[in-house]
Amino acid sequence: MVAGSSIQPRLISTFLGDCRFLPSNPTTSFHCLFHFNPGKGHVSMQMSRTFSGLTNLLFNRRGTEESIDGKRKRLKPGKVSPSRPVPSHIPRPPYVKSRKMPGIASGPEIHDEKGIECMRASGKLAAQVLQYAGTLVKPGIPTDEIDEAVHQMIIDNGAYPSPLGYGGFPKSVCTSVNECICHGIPDSRVLEDGDIINIDVTVYLNGYHGDTSATYFVGEVDEEAKNLVKVTKECLDNAISICAPGVKFNKIGKTIHDHADKHNYGVVQQFVGHGVGRVFHSDPVVLHYRNNGRERMVLNQTFTIEPMLTIGSINPVMWDDNWTVVTEDGSLSAQFEHTILITNDGAEILTQC
Repeated sequence: MVAGSSIQPRLISTFLGDCRFLPSNPTTSFHCLFHFNPGKGHVSMQMSRTFSGLTNLLFNRRGTEESIDGKRKRLKPGKVSPSRPVPSHIPRPPYVKSRKMPGIASGPEIHDEKGIECMRASGKLAAQVLQYAGTLVKPGIPTDEIDEAVHQMIIDNGAYPSPLGYGGFPKSVCTSVNECICHGIPDSRVLEDGDIINIDVTVYLNGYHGDTSATYFVGEVDEEAKNLVKVTKECLDNAISICAPGVKFNKIGKTIHDHADKHNYGVVQQFVGHGVGRVFHSDPVVLHYRNNGRERMVLNQTFTIEPMLTIGSINPVMWDDNWTVVTEDGSLSAQFEHTILITNDGAEILTQC
């Protein structure tokens, strides 16, 4: 993650480690912004309430409790297998060779007819891969096996798994279980009856990325988890329904936040949707909560909407792997995502079969 006096404040896409929160004022020293309590091993931020929760994401590690309400064990990291190879003839995104975090590219992704067809192709493949991955979800399967299957299907179709090598991410898909908000690394942990899991698939096909995710039930899931997943999907659907040329992006955030509020769910604010197309992450930054943004949607523009809802705390905590992000209190989190295209009639969902 990047922090420096010359960097403008920024939020984080749901697959972006470029964390840009520090003021651009060169006279502001880094250490003055944060306060460390050695007795508690916790970092707090000496800034507004909006930004104070971000230190949990930047510095503080997962809680030490072994279980939540005596019912469900907190997630623990398993063993991560080596990254899987990609045949040399399959084109790689530019960031793979550098292994550096590219950040959010400036400028929106607006396409001509050829670009739109390429986006439809990458979106369709991503949707097919996600649908297949969903059929693998069952008690007893390690998330690493899901990664193996996803990886193989993507390369069999001549595409590259976009997460692999993005800023050093070691796997081809994200698998986020229970309290994991996003960026879960597939590993040896087996799925258990009652879990929920978000699978986040992005493919790079013919020079274009298609990005999508869904949350699935593992075996028999309780009503609390079922309702969270249902409402999260409704938030995405409702947000897509209001998209059209000229609509302000802040209407997405209001639509999602209003629906989440009706069901008393929290909306994670530190991770955002983003433009997608020839680059993995570009402008606009799509906020999933109420905001005062002024940017408007443009015809033939592509971007993702990917709300993350929680039953409890919306504050994220990052594991020592610098990727896995979980809720501060261990409460469940769910997410759904689509890549959409702005059309004359509204919005076309590109990531559906």
